[in-house]
Amino acid sequence: MIYRYDVMEVCLLAGKIMLQSGAETYRVEDTMMRIAASFGIRESHSYVTPTGIIFSIETSEPTKTKLIRINERSTDLEKVVLVNNISRKISGGELTVDEAYDELEDLQRANLSYSFLTQVLAAAISSGCFLIMFQGDWNDFLPALVSGGVGYISVIYFHRVVPIKFFAEFLASFFIGMLSFIFVSLGLGQELDKIIIGSVMPLVPGLLITNAVRDLMAGHLVSGLSKGAEAFLTAFAIGTGIAVVFMIM
Repeated sequence: MIYRYDVMEVCLLAGKIMLQSGAETYRVEDTMMRIAASFGIRESHSYVTPTGIIFSIETSEPTKTKLIRINERSTDLEKVVLVNNISRKISGGELTVDEAYDELEDLQRANLSYSFLTQVLAAAISSGCFLIMFQGDWNDFLPALVSGGVGYISVIYFHRVVPIKFFAEFLASFFIGMLSFIFVSLGLGQELDKIIIGSVMPLVPGLLITNAVRDLMAGHLVSGLSKGAEAFLTAFAIGTGIAVVFMIM
């Protein structure tokens, strides 16, 4: 029985890592049940929402069910891929329960994200590229690059200072709007709308929207609607920050 409960811990840890890293709900549930089946537990049930995981196994003894809470969520698709790789190794019989748990624990502790400077540079460059994609002028590339970089720095900083996600997006978009307006006022930029649109694109919750649609299509209505609501509120916060700038100016 202890062995079966150890399998449950492996499944829950794998699901937790995936959910915290931005995986779709149906993918998390499928991975957990596949891991359980690979270790000989044919009857398992999982229920996953963006904020929690419920997992149970059917045994000859009373059914054991465990709930874990998910407080923090980010985007780290590399961890999702690595958990899938561990799941495939389990299915292939290459890992024992203890070995799988140790690998998952190491993966959970690992910091695989890019450095802060790399993230800011990527956001800045992508802002300029989005401006060109939206048929902006090359003269506005540098203002969009600077505004997008500052906006991304702002959202990361405010996430650390104030643990309210939508507040951080609101302030970041506000700073983007102010900077864009200053650039245009000084004659360093030409098309204010294109600069703003390109600069806010790194803040847009694209992955969240995609996961919401995929969860809805897979029949996970609770997760799909909650992720959709979160994406809507994030987009609303970004739009409100820009709207405030136009009202002031």
